[in-house]
Amino acid sequence: MTMRLANIIQLGIKELRGLSRDSMMLFLIVYAFSVSIYTASRALPETLNHAAIAIVDEDQSPVSSRVVTAFYPPYFSAPRLISQSEMDRRMDAGADTFALDIPPDFQRDLLAGRSPTIQLNIDATRMTQAFTGGGYIQAILLGEISEFLNRYRSASNVPVELALRARYNPELSKIWFGAITNVIMSITMLSIILTGAALIREREHGTIEHLLVMPVTPFEILVSKIWSMGLVVLIASSLSLIFVVQGLLSVPINGSMPLFLVGAALDIFAMTALGIFLATRAGSMPQFGMLLILVLIPLQVLSGGVTPRESMPPIIQGIMLAAPNTHFIMLAQSILFRGSGLDVVWPQLIALLAIGAILFWLSIRSFRKFLA
Repeated sequence: MTMRLANIIQLGIKELRGLSRDSMMLFLIVYAFSVSIYTASRALPETLNHAAIAIVDEDQSPVSSRVVTAFYPPYFSAPRLISQSEMDRRMDAGADTFALDIPPDFQRDLLAGRSPTIQLNIDATRMTQAFTGGGYIQAILLGEISEFLNRYRSASNVPVELALRARYNPELSKIWFGAITNVIMSITMLSIILTGAALIREREHGTIEHLLVMPVTPFEILVSKIWSMGLVVLIASSLSLIFVVQGLLSVPINGSMPLFLVGAALDIFAMTALGIFLATRAGSMPQFGMLLILVLIPLQVLSGGVTPRESMPPIIQGIMLAAPNTHFIMLAQSILFRGSGLDVVWPQLIALLAIGAILFWLSIRSFRKFLA
């Protein structure tokens, strides 16, 4: 037993030394847990953010002037007044996301009780702004025109008033949600890549044959790769939470960090076993990369990190319960956002342990066939 443990430790140290000489893998680890998390979280659209808008003012009236001055940062950039002949050219060139055309005699038609039409052109290739921008512009136009016609700004009286209290994220900042989600995605991605690449690299370099003539078992080789690569991912994710999420992005962590790391360790155990399984099925690094795309994208998209599971079809929700990162996302959000304890997240911990054990059993069987 002591000899077996010593073999596992020494083989794991060998994996760490091999990783330390792989500059591209080191760069990927640093990038995935720092720059990638920061940029992806900051790039999440809050609502509109300095959307480019141009206005064709053919009326030149007080009401059209009110409309022009109603668009201002941070939702819109300062409106650019253009002629009608410039509107299509600027839209084709991608200079404007929105182009508003106020027709002649617009104010006169309003005061006469008619219903004049304002044309709004939207560049729908800018999807994140196009979907929400039209509603914002319509609300701004209705507000300004109603105030002009009524000679005052009035607030609508409703029979029921809602007292809204946003828990866990009082500012409704998508950066808070995005930062944690990106850390989870990086943990999932790197856990699979590091172990799978380590096995493929040994086969391509011919060192797997050297291991076979040593007094070590496939179990020891497999466990050494899992603990060494898992330790790297666990340390990197811890540093990312402290220095990137809490430090640079100023996202508060409400729950227990040690409890989260326990869940992360179980998720890493399951994902590293999955990485070994995929590597044994792949003949080379390019084939492993193709398998990784087929597996990783559904895991990331359908696990609840990008889209809430409740909005998915029931059959997808049921299938994705077999994925370890589905339970890890539920656990991480409960701990880090809501401050939940072990009494709340224990079902996810048990699920991660069970799924990890199954994946480890599959990987050790596949690994033995791979060595044979």
